Parts: sequence; C-alpha cells; structure tokens
Amino acid sequence: MGYPFPTAPPVDPFAKIKVEDCGRTKGCFRYGKPGCNAETCDYFLSYRMIGADVEFELSADTDGWVAVGFSSDKKMGGDDVMACVHDDNGRVRIQHFYNVGQWAKEVQRNPARDEEGVFENNRVTCRFKRPVNVPRDETIVDLHLSWYYLFAWGPAIQGSVTRHDIDSPPTSERVVSIYKYEDIFMPSAAYQTFSSPFCLLLIVALTFYLLMGTP
Repeated sequence: MGYPFPTAPPVDPFAKIKVEDCGRTKGCFRYGKPGCNAETCDYFLSYRMIGADVEFELSADTDGWVAVGFSSDKKMGGDDVMACVHDDNGRVRIQHFYNVGQWAKEVQRNPARDEEGVFENNRVTCRFKRPVNVPRDETIVDLHLSWYYLFAWGPAIQGSVTRHDIDSPPTSERVVSIYKYEDIFMPSAAYQTFSSPFCLLLIVALTFYLLMGTP
C-alpha cells in the first residue's frame, strides 16, 4: 500500500504595499506618473523603523531588478546598494552590492533579513529589513546617519544585474533621515516638461510678453 507524498506547506502571499501609510507611518518615494502608487509608479520605495531595523519596500516596472543605493554625494561610486533581483527560476532574491565607479560588485556580507519578493504584472516587488546600526565596514553604511538615496532598476540576464534602464536614474533631492517620514513624488521624464522651474519661468515671461504686446 502506497503512502501519499506530503504536500509542501502553503507559501504566504506577498502582502500588498500600503501607500496610504506614506508620510504617516513610513517614508515613500514615487517616481513616474502623477498620482501613481506602488503598483503603477515606474519606481517606488518606502522605509520605516521597526525596532532596531529599517524595513524597505521596493517596486519597479521591470522584469529584472530594482535597487536603492545609499550615497554621500548623489553620484554613483562608493555606495552601499540593496537590490531585489528576479532570476530565471521566477524567484526574487535580495542581494547586497557595492558600487565601484559605475560597476556594481556583489558583496557576500548581506545585511538583509525577513526577505520577501514577487514578480507579478511585469513588476519586481520586494520587502526586507536591515539593521540600523552595523559594525563599521566600507560596504555597509549606518542607516541612523542621513544619506542621499539613489533609485535604479533595469534588466537582468540569468539573475545577474545589467545596466539600469535610464541614463540618469533619479536620486533624492536631499539627504534622507530614516526617522522622518515624508511622501515624495518625482515626475518621470515624460511629465517633467512643464514642471521644471526654468519652464515655469519661461511660461510666465512669454505670457507677460503676449499681454503687454510688442512696441
């Protein structure tokens, strides 16, 4: 008499990112179309303190990888990077990198824990925690200090990250404190035409010129 093989335990579904908490109980960055959320922004990141950890949630419109870098100068190079990478087996893995110039080198020492990730609707989405304070290490920063955040996403080949999707990925305008929760929206290139200070000034000047007429 045969015995049935035990079934695998059910996998908990990935809990939907709650954007309604942005600016209240967690900080958020949104890049894309005005009014976008974690499922429709080109790029989305949230962070919040949980005990001695910071929980990050990342999501991007890509089938490859989505990442956040912690930088002292808004430029790529010498940065601590956490990336969520979609591999050929359909899994999303959280990896730790260190930017050496324009090249991201994977670091075996990975501070991430309580990792979750999913690839759905052509989006890579993940959630993980990492300690606020870590032993001094060139490749891992202390998050109790404020850093510029670098936002990037792009394709992956056989689970390995390749160059990001856009030439100049967005960054936070100023250094970010994990103790301050804001909800910050950054329009993608398609929506920046009339939102930059230069364009607004040009529109005002042209309107004034038309109203006054020419001599």
